[in-house]
Amino acid sequence: MEKRDVDKRQDSLAGASDTEGVGQRGLPMPARYAINALLTLGAILLGQLLISNAVITRYQTGVLEQVGIYIIMAVSLNVATGYLGQLPLGHAGFMSIGGYSCSILIMRLMPVLGVGMRDFVTATPAACALFVGGVLFGGVMAAVAGIIIGVPALRLKGDYLAIITLGFAEIIRVVMLNIDGVVGLELTGGAKGLTGIPSYTSFMNTFVVVAISLFLIHTMMKSRHGRAILAIRDNEIAAEASGVNVTYYKTLAFVSSAFFAGVGGALYAGCIGVMEPAKFGFMKSIEILVMVVLGGMGSMLGSTISATVLTILPEALRAFADYRMVVYAIVLILVMIFRPQGLLGAYDFSLSRWIENVMGGRLPWKDGTAAKGVKGDA
Repeated sequence: MEKRDVDKRQDSLAGASDTEGVGQRGLPMPARYAINALLTLGAILLGQLLISNAVITRYQTGVLEQVGIYIIMAVSLNVATGYLGQLPLGHAGFMSIGGYSCSILIMRLMPVLGVGMRDFVTATPAACALFVGGVLFGGVMAAVAGIIIGVPALRLKGDYLAIITLGFAEIIRVVMLNIDGVVGLELTGGAKGLTGIPSYTSFMNTFVVVAISLFLIHTMMKSRHGRAILAIRDNEIAAEASGVNVTYYKTLAFVSSAFFAGVGGALYAGCIGVMEPAKFGFMKSIEILVMVVLGGMGSMLGSTISATVLTILPEALRAFADYRMVVYAIVLILVMIFRPQGLLGAYDFSLSRWIENVMGGRLPWKDGTAAKGVKGDA
């Protein structure tokens, strides 16, 4: 009798284990990407619908566009800081290169291709092609600058790397300020800035570029290249001893960060309509770095949330113009005191993993593991 009871208990435990194994079986990778793509597309279309029906004003649309731009800037800097573990302070320089390169190319090619200002609003094929080409050109030019500065600079670490990248950003600002007089051409507009930039940035194309950028960065960090970059961050000597080409992967991360900063700068030029060298000084690099630190080093979701909050907060406090920067500073100080690792630390939310947990019966309010997600999942 006792043996029979023991056998029954063993069978029930085995059945529970089998059920748990079925529940933990993950979604196929194509299904994960399909879910994320559909939800992202749905959110972008919903936002565009609200804009078309005037629920969201033009001013609010402009703020949302800047939110998307700073998401790209923060996540791209996170590649070099959170994932690679370096401290570059020249991100504003790459942003300015992308913005100037894209806007100059578009303004020069508009008469050649017969594209007018209105064509960017109506999204004609020629205007769309020019937009894509301009954004890619801005990213490539920033990546080239990243190679030029990255190869010698990444031999340094810590404060020394921060100083040399800060100096590079200042060189870029001075070049943009004086290049017209040197080459004898009207390129950057000098101190008064480059004006007359067409409004080729919109809510739709901004967040499509944001989605593509986040997907590419996520995919890179999930690949063997990303694992090599993380290994260098954790222990550079051990990574090199294991056969990781440290110079190559540090340069890859730095150049990738510069490329996406150039893409963000290209969108920024079309959003504000004027490119001035003074906009890309030391404080712009610090502003982007604060977004990364506030959200959490190595957390893509954290960078996204902090970029959103720190872009909207000054605008929300604009009615309190005399005090808004004080409130802004107090919020940052409180976060750094009580959450020095950032809002999310190294945590990254995984929607597909959350769905898997719900399908397996592990609900967030019953089991804390469902809410944790898995860092780096699709």
